[in-house]
Amino acid sequence: MSENVVIQVENLSKCYQLGQFGSGTIVHDFNSWIARILGKEDPYQKVQDNFIQNNNRQKDIYWALSGINFEVKQGEVLGIIGKNGAGKSTLLKIISKVTSPTKGQIKIKGRIASLLEVGTGFHPELTGRENIFLNGAILGMTKSEIKSKFDEIVDFSGVEKFIDTPVKRYSSGMYVRLAFAVAAHLEPEILIIDEVLAVGDAEFQKKCLGKMDDVAKKDGRTVIFVSHNMTAIQNLCKKSILLKNGYLEKYGETQDVIIDYFKDSADVIKKLQHRTDREGNGKLRFINYEIINENSIVKTGQKAIIRLYYKIEKNAKIKNVEFSISINTLAGNHVLVFSTEETRNNIKLINNDGYIDCIINYFPLTSGMYSVNIYSSINGIISDYIINAFRINVDDSEYYIEGASKHPNHPIYIIKHEWNSPPNF
Repeated sequence: MSENVVIQVENLSKCYQLGQFGSGTIVHDFNSWIARILGKEDPYQKVQDNFIQNNNRQKDIYWALSGINFEVKQGEVLGIIGKNGAGKSTLLKIISKVTSPTKGQIKIKGRIASLLEVGTGFHPELTGRENIFLNGAILGMTKSEIKSKFDEIVDFSGVEKFIDTPVKRYSSGMYVRLAFAVAAHLEPEILIIDEVLAVGDAEFQKKCLGKMDDVAKKDGRTVIFVSHNMTAIQNLCKKSILLKNGYLEKYGETQDVIIDYFKDSADVIKKLQHRTDREGNGKLRFINYEIINENSIVKTGQKAIIRLYYKIEKNAKIKNVEFSISINTLAGNHVLVFSTEETRNNIKLINNDGYIDCIINYFPLTSGMYSVNIYSSINGIISDYIINAFRINVDDSEYYIEGASKHPNHPIYIIKHEWNSPPNF
C-alpha cells in the first residue's frame, strides 16, 4: 500500500447464507479472531470456501459483493453509487469493520468515523452531551480534545436546547444532525457517510455537504459518500465507483460513472404507452417518441426535431392543449424547457390520435446524454406527465469553424454569438 493511500480494497467478496444455519462454536470463532489479529490464515476459512463452492443449493447462497478492487487516497472524496441492492451498504459496513469479508482483504490507515444509519454509535439512554464524549472516546480522543470541539459540535447540530436530553427522545432528524456533527468534528482520518443524510431537511443537507467538502479540502481527510442524489455526488466527489449486483461496474471520474449509471437505467425504460409511473387524467397520453435527425442523434448547434406521439380518449374532442419538454442533466439539474405555452402554440382542438413536433433550430447543449421529461395539459389540467421519459444523446459538431477546439471548461451551453472590436487607431 503506497504512502498516500489510506484505503486499499483487494478482491473483496461478501457471501451470506440464506435461511437458518449454525454459526459454529465459540472456540472456532475465537481461533478465527486470533488468526486475523496475528495476520495468519483463518484455520476454518478453507472449510467455509469449500462449502460455498460445493454447495449444491446455490439458492441458499447470496453474494452481496464479488471481487471488488479499488483504493482511496488521502484527502480524496469518493462517491459510491448504484441501485438498491447493489452492495453499497455492505461495502461500507466492511470498511467500517461492522462486518468482515468472506474473501479478500481491506487495508486501512487511520481512524474511521461512520454514519451508516440513524443513531450509529449512540447509546439511546445517554444524553446528547454524554454521547459526544462516548463517541470521542471510541475514536481514541482525550477528554480535553473532545471539550475543545464540544461547542462547535453543538452549534453545528442545532440541538443545544436538548443536549442534556437522552437521545432516545430525539426525532430522527435531530439524531442525524448530532450524529453527523460528532462524526465530522471529532477529526477522524476517514469519514464514511451513507444515505442517512436524506433524513435531514434540505438546509441541513446542504450544510453537511459543505462540511464534507471542507473536511477533505482544508483538513486533508478522506471521505466516502454514498447517495442516490447525483447532483450531490457530482458536486462533492471527483472520483466515484458504480456497483451493480455486487460487482464493481465502473471506477473513475464521477461524471463518467454517473453517465454509465443512467445508461444502465435507460435500458429498462419501458415504452411510453406501458409506463405506469406517470401523472394526469389520461385524456391525452403519450405513446411514443422519435428524434427526427440522422441516426437519431442531436448535434450541438444544429437543427433538432423531437416528435411526441399521443393517443386521446375515444370519441373525445380536446381543446386548448399545452405540450412541453424539459431537458435535464443526468445528475438531475434542470437545464432547458420547450413549451407551446411560451411560444403561444397551444393546440386549439385535437380530434384524433397523432403527433406533435418540437423544432429547435440551434440545439444549444454540448455533448453528453440528457434526460427528458414530457408534459401535456388540457385547459390547465394535467393530462399526462412522465419524468425521465427517454434520453437524448448529443454529439459534438463544428459549431463555428472547421477545427475549432472545445472550450477548456466544457460548459453545458453553447450559444451562437459574435465579437466585434473597434478599429485600431
